[in-house]
Amino acid sequence: MKAIFGLGNPGARYRGTWHNVGFEVVDELARRANVQFESSPADALIAKIRRDLPAETVLLAKPLTFMNLSGQAIGELVRYFKIDLADIFVVVDETQLPLGKLRARARGSAGGHNGLKSVIAHVGESFSRLRLGVGRGERERDLADHVLARFDKDETPEVERMVARASDASELFVTSGIAAVMNRYNGGDPATTE
Repeated sequence: MKAIFGLGNPGARYRGTWHNVGFEVVDELARRANVQFESSPADALIAKIRRDLPAETVLLAKPLTFMNLSGQAIGELVRYFKIDLADIFVVVDETQLPLGKLRARARGSAGGHNGLKSVIAHVGESFSRLRLGVGRGERERDLADHVLARFDKDETPEVERMVARASDASELFVTSGIAAVMNRYNGGDPATTE
């Protein structure tokens, strides 16, 4: 079983915020596969995509523990479904990348991201992750205020392109692994990297 975990904060209050682009990616994957989210054995919503070739299930999940405690729900799901760490793909926002840029890694540190910090605390750091660039915002603005803010109307088309590309990258992870994702999506101009 492969698993794609989108990180974010639950509830309508956080919908459309920078911190929730991970949720938007798994929502898009569920829409593409025509599957619905449901409750799970952990504090998370899950959906399952069944693939024929190769025969396997892809688990989509949105932890409901809020961003900074995401690892708690992810750890429970990993143990419950007995998912290998090499089969995990975590999708998160990244303020250190410009809007629209993607960066995939096979493993590594949290890089200051509290959601990743929590996941690492519960499962270790040997899982693949995809960071979605949301920019830093205005320097004088508090970083927490930026990531919890809704994106502006003029930013929406770029966010939608980024979510679509991140969804494509997630599908590539399932079919071809993290090396293929890194080769295709790391570096280059976000508008031209297909």
